[in-house]
Amino acid sequence: MTVPLWGWAAFGAVVLIMLSIDLLAHRGAHIIKFKEAAIWSAIWVALSLIFAGVIFFTMGSGPAIDFTTAWLLEKSLSVDNLFVFALIFGYFQVPREYQHRVLFYGVIGALIFRGIFLALGVAIVSTFTAVLFVFGAILIWSAIKLLRDSDESIDPGKSFAVRLLRKLIPVSDEYRGTKFFYVEAGKRIATPLLAVVVAIEAADLVFAVDSVPAVLAVSDNTFIIYSSNAFAILGLRALYFLLAGMLKKFHYLGKGLAFILAFIGVKLFLQAGHKVISPEIPEIPSLVSLGVIVVALTVSIVWSLLKPLPDDEIEPDEAVSTLPVSSRPVSSRPVSTLPVSSRPDSTQPDSSQPVSTDGAPIRVGAGGVVSGESARSATYPGEPSRSVPPGEQ
Repeated sequence: MTVPLWGWAAFGAVVLIMLSIDLLAHRGAHIIKFKEAAIWSAIWVALSLIFAGVIFFTMGSGPAIDFTTAWLLEKSLSVDNLFVFALIFGYFQVPREYQHRVLFYGVIGALIFRGIFLALGVAIVSTFTAVLFVFGAILIWSAIKLLRDSDESIDPGKSFAVRLLRKLIPVSDEYRGTKFFYVEAGKRIATPLLAVVVAIEAADLVFAVDSVPAVLAVSDNTFIIYSSNAFAILGLRALYFLLAGMLKKFHYLGKGLAFILAFIGVKLFLQAGHKVISPEIPEIPSLVSLGVIVVALTVSIVWSLLKPLPDDEIEPDEAVSTLPVSSRPVSSRPVSTLPVSSRPDSTQPDSSQPVSTDGAPIRVGAGGVVSGESARSATYPGEPSRSVPPGEQ
């Protein structure tokens, strides 16, 4: 199925117009509240469904179902990104009013890299259909890892991308508003905000390992899979600010995502078998896939709400004002203390960031915060906090 040039042009125009509106609406750095995030989330969901309707009337019901399935699949898998975003923001102690700007540029990078990866994926599958078996195995393995829920330490400051950035250009410890660079003594120096964007982009590249094979199980049409990915990615920022304070509530969502990954992996195996081994091997229709994804997400969310964690005390109206670092522990390492004076426009510690409750003070280094043991031991705004001992300043 060939998509006419006007279809690509219309899609590109919608993306550019919405990015421009979003940029103008958030041209001034400010904290994204729950209500604003909810409105933008509704806008992105509505646009996605309207686009699906346009596909239905111009290309038929099959492509429309494929688009909706791929969009919802990518939307569900992107929830795992939110935990990593929270971890990166907590590690680098990004002021909350700058977080939207970081995610805005992160989204632009994600749109570019996903386009490249998806185009390569389609080219590889069309040439070597048997590679679908490999993609299916990747998704099954990802599902197993997600079910194990292993508490691996994650240190954004030690990622290859961030370390490479520090080798290419000096990175300061101080935020300079929303600037990525500043000049001092004739030298161009990057602010930590650039390191955060690099860490976000690196994380998205990792998530593409699951995302690209999964969406290729739904369709091999470049227009369908890229447009569905694009709309899911565009709504990711608003989704983060909408759910930032409620991530702990959906503690069974990981199991739901693992089931979805495993299901799509099986779908890929059957699809590959149908094309490579025998046409008699059945394939799973996209409509069935859409139903399975909806049911899995609904069950995992409802199950989480019916059986909350004992310490799950975050209320919906605290969203965004409370930023959990992550449900995963932060890797502890000795670092130097970041002076309070390096914080932008403030002489007091940022109360929106977590502090340790395990008896050890939070330590801040050249790009981050590391608690005494793990992110689970952190406290948040409104809870008793500990200051950094004078001897470490």
